[in-house]
Amino acid sequence: MPGEREEQGDEEMMRRALALAGEAAALGEVPVGAVVAREGRVLAEAHNRREADKSPAAHAEFLAIEAACSAIGDWRLEGCTLYVTLEPCPMCAGLIVNARLPRVVFGASDPKAGAAGTLVNILEDPRLNHRCRVTRGVMGAEAGALLTAFFQRLRKPG
Repeated sequence: MPGEREEQGDEEMMRRALALAGEAAALGEVPVGAVVAREGRVLAEAHNRREADKSPAAHAEFLAIEAACSAIGDWRLEGCTLYVTLEPCPMCAGLIVNARLPRVVFGASDPKAGAAGTLVNILEDPRLNHRCRVTRGVMGAEAGALLTAFFQRLRKPG
């Protein structure tokens, strides 16, 4: 069944994104990882690099989308899926729409900046010229646990 195969592929790609999020945490970055794939093949992957790059735009999904566009030689990511461990923020959601990504899969919801249904829903807004199909909560507990542990370590005195 296509839905079943898609779910298995979603978990495989999300495991990859979670590994990237772990790399980000080890570098002192907020642990978010992203993978852009087409037909089960990874085109690009990235993790947050805001601290390393000293850039507010260096979000995992932003970097992965730019790398995927370079990899295929087009700004349109038709036929691709973005897998990201944390719900995209408004900046990344805008980029997702502009890159014409047909599908986004995310792990943990973001109550403070989620733009895929939690605070706002840029990705599925019928007023925009492009909408994405969104799959929420894939390995969300694991993604949330990574974020919680990271922020607990930051807040720990000493």
